[in-house]
Order: sequence, then C-alpha cells, then structure tokens
Amino acid sequence: MAQIAFLEDTRSKDEIKNELDTLEIQLFRMQDNIKRIAGNAQVIGIDQTCHNEWVIVYAHKNGHTCQIMLHNCSRPYRGDWHSAIQAEYKGHQKLHIADIKGEENKGYGSVLMKHLKDEARKDNVPCITGHIVKRDFDHVERLKHFYSKHYFDVKIDHETQCGAISWNDV
Repeated sequence: MAQIAFLEDTRSKDEIKNELDTLEIQLFRMQDNIKRIAGNAQVIGIDQTCHNEWVIVYAHKNGHTCQIMLHNCSRPYRGDWHSAIQAEYKGHQKLHIADIKGEENKGYGSVLMKHLKDEARKDNVPCITGHIVKRDFDHVERLKHFYSKHYFDVKIDHETQCGAISWNDV
C-alpha cells in the first residue's frame, strides 16, 4: 500500500495571512493594471516569476521590431515596465535580440524569454539570435547561464570579448 507523505506547513497564522493579503493586493492591482496597459499595448499574458510575483506581459510589435515587456503587479502601472526584451525581425526566419533591460535576479528575464519564443512561434519565425558584446563581459558567465538555461546555443570568445547566441525551434 502506497504511503502519502503530507508536508506540515510551519508558517505561523500571521505569515499565512500576510501572504494572502499580498496576493489579494496583487490581484486587485492586476485588474487595474491590465486595463491601463491594454490601452497602449497588446497584453499577451499573465505569468508568475520564480519568486511568486505576478506579472503582466505585453508587447509592441510593428513588423520590424518586437518589444516584450512586463510589469510586476505589486505596484500600480504608471506607464513604465519593470523589464523588457527588444528584438528585431531579420527577414521571415529570424528574430534578433537587440537588448534585455530591467531588474536582475527577479525571474523577469525568464518570463520574457518564454513569451518572446511564443511570439516567434506565432509569427512562424523559427530562429532567435543575438550577440554578446564587450560591454556584457562584466556579467558574461551570468549571460551564458541564462541563455543556456533557455536552450540557446552560446558561443563565447573571451579573447575578443564577443559572442553569439542562437535558438532554433525544433
């Protein structure tokens, strides 16, 4: 007979109440934020980061460029994003990442990358590429880890301080 182990929640009632209050605030803000964001951009998703923060993911696309942005629902939307990926279409077969901006170590980059891949698939674009440039070399190992985690082929030339990334939808 199989035994099922139940994990005992060791949080106090106050900790659980605080967590529920925080979640409730995020959900109320999410409702208002979606309305505000949808007035200026295409809302493409609601997601949760690895730190359990709810975010609204939205895009600006014009056929030549694709910018995927996110806003953390712990704060009211005032027209600015918390993190963004900027990319440009190179023909019909490639989306080239120009830049990733925003707060680090929050899980935002992973959420954005997931949605960038989804947008590439919607547009029938099978390849995402990018460059690692000299200004990135103070955090090149973090970049290598990030792109590898998202199934990009990462090539780094430490001597010339440059590199390339590519992802192909298989």
